[in-house]
Amino acid sequence: MQKAILILFSLFTITTVIHAQESNNGKQLWAKSYLNKKAPQLQVEKWLTAQPDTAGKFILVDFWATWCGPCRKFIPSLNEFQKKFKDHLVVMGISNESEEVVHKMKTPVIEYSEAIDPKDRTSKELEIQGIPHVLLIDPKGIVRWEGFPSLQGNKLTEQTIATLIEKYKS
Repeated sequence: MQKAILILFSLFTITTVIHAQESNNGKQLWAKSYLNKKAPQLQVEKWLTAQPDTAGKFILVDFWATWCGPCRKFIPSLNEFQKKFKDHLVVMGISNESEEVVHKMKTPVIEYSEAIDPKDRTSKELEIQGIPHVLLIDPKGIVRWEGFPSLQGNKLTEQTIATLIEKYKS
């Protein structure tokens, strides 16, 4: 009996995780939803690192700023995602600040692609009202996860990314 309950609980948990990734389930968003839709074209003014090769890969875009505490707190997770999923995923951060301001931030160290867009072109199209705001885009350009990555009950985790990569890889 205990084994049956454990199996049912496991199936419920897996179903909930997968369902939560394909629907916002009423999750608070501080931007226009693009979930399961074509992502807008990413526009940047300048790459602060080499422009990443995104062909055939998932793209995790983090809209952030140096003054944003939750943004800075999430950087180590983004670094880990880039390392763990490097064969399938490109992580990039886009700030609307100047190059000088971004370069002044010494910690935490960013180990993924960085760009600036002081004109907020993509951010305006997404109608972002709060940061950090993350999009996970599949290789076909469809948004598979969106939102505040540390939102209680809807966190962007390694497991979430692994599940989406497995489900939507080309």
